Amino acid sequence: MQITNSNSSDTSVLSPEKVSTQKTFESFLNKFKTTLHTVFHQDNDVDQLSIQRGLPPEVWHEIMSTNPLSLCIPKEYGGRGGNVQENLTLLSAASYESLALSLTIGINSALFLQPVAKYGEENVKSTVFNRFLQKQNMGGLMITEPDYGSDALNMQTSYVEGKDNFHIRGTKHWAGLTGQADFWLLTARKQAQDGNLQRDVDLFVCDNRAPFQKVVVDEYFENLGLYQIPYGRNLLDVHIPKLQRLVPKTTGVQMLLDLLHRSRMQFPGIGLGFIQRMLDEAILHCQNRFVSGKVLFSYDQVQEHLAQLQANYTVCSALCTKSSELADIHNDLMPYGFEANIIKTVSSDLMQNSAQTLLQLVGAAGYKLNHIAGRAIVDSRPFQIFEGANDILYTQISESLIKFMKSVKEINVWEFLKDHPLALRAVDYLKELLNFNLDLQMPQRKLVELGKVLSRIVSMDLVIKMGDNGFRKDLVDGAVAKLQQEISNLMNSFNFKQNIQVVVNYQENSAWAKLATT
Repeated sequence: MQITNSNSSDTSVLSPEKVSTQKTFESFLNKFKTTLHTVFHQDNDVDQLSIQRGLPPEVWHEIMSTNPLSLCIPKEYGGRGGNVQENLTLLSAASYESLALSLTIGINSALFLQPVAKYGEENVKSTVFNRFLQKQNMGGLMITEPDYGSDALNMQTSYVEGKDNFHIRGTKHWAGLTGQADFWLLTARKQAQDGNLQRDVDLFVCDNRAPFQKVVVDEYFENLGLYQIPYGRNLLDVHIPKLQRLVPKTTGVQMLLDLLHRSRMQFPGIGLGFIQRMLDEAILHCQNRFVSGKVLFSYDQVQEHLAQLQANYTVCSALCTKSSELADIHNDLMPYGFEANIIKTVSSDLMQNSAQTLLQLVGAAGYKLNHIAGRAIVDSRPFQIFEGANDILYTQISESLIKFMKSVKEINVWEFLKDHPLALRAVDYLKELLNFNLDLQMPQRKLVELGKVLSRIVSMDLVIKMGDNGFRKDLVDGAVAKLQQEISNLMNSFNFKQNIQVVVNYQENSAWAKLATT
């Protein structure tokens, strides 16, 4: 796959059909961007909209009138065909203006439309896609339960099979677009005759407007950040027609993993536009702010912060290229947990780091509720939690590496990674740090630290590969240097031996005032 400079409009190496498709998408994207600029900056004050619960209906109508979700609908149903690169580009355009809007599009695309397109029955797809295209419908996914967050596969939402339908009962919470979505994908486990739940998971299309399929909102949450997206607790007691069950290629769990891995691979699309906005805001502020008679931009420490933001932008761009290679709807992403977890964790960490950096540069003004800097911190933080908390995913990344190393009977990290297709370009920069034998029985806290190291090594490899394919060299060099620095710091932490445990009765003999001398 040829990667060209993102600022280049040269299409001479592309086929006429590709050029035509590209121009058509550019027109579609420009219309979308123009609409966002109009509704957020001309017709409304984006900073005031961002601190309201939900968006005014007229704003939603204007945005959805551009049919952004048509990107994920197959061409035979009137959509644009589900091109991954186009979808990531649209998500970036949305997140530059509003992280909540981009997440809303991401929920609809990755967590509803793409699974329905891949696993839905034909009759169901035609109905669903027509309503998305003609009536601006939206859809979401319900997995998480009050007592089973990260332990999703032990969900207690159950179903029994009747003659014509499936009766689903349970409680779901923290589903984005609670009370707003017209369709839901519901996850549930089949209840056997003895009352026990089977291990596998099934997914069902629930038409929230149809008889006996109404999801009841028991409570709306006062979520911290992402104000435009409603969240809450939902009660399920619905009867779903049999045609509305998704049909897995193998098992329901593998179908769910394919869905989640594809969704995690969309994170860099959301992250890139957001990080670019943080970078642009930071540069603008630092070029116009004077401190002690000097422009803020001229201070060395400020340049350090700006360089970090620019490196974040470059790394996230590289993650987008990897997602565009892997995440086509026709690919089975179940085996790609290692890549998906790296893409998700690094993207979300870069988002939070970029928001924190902008707030540091802006200073006190960023603590206003309607200022983008402080709001960005709160809005980007959940990305490190939902769809797999990053600590859990970092653990899984390390466990995958250990499993691979055991299979080839190799315990030296550098010896293993120097031939790994996701690391071979980066490891020569890191040989002194990585030339050690791995303890295959390390504690969980060390698995998390190692997972962070591995994710940055793979990210560096992707950045170097992107540079080899023509991405701007000074940006690549800066990102590689920043990643080397971060990996060095992470390895220092990984090599520091400690196993400190919490002291439950910490208040005993720990009152400093009794020890103070006057």
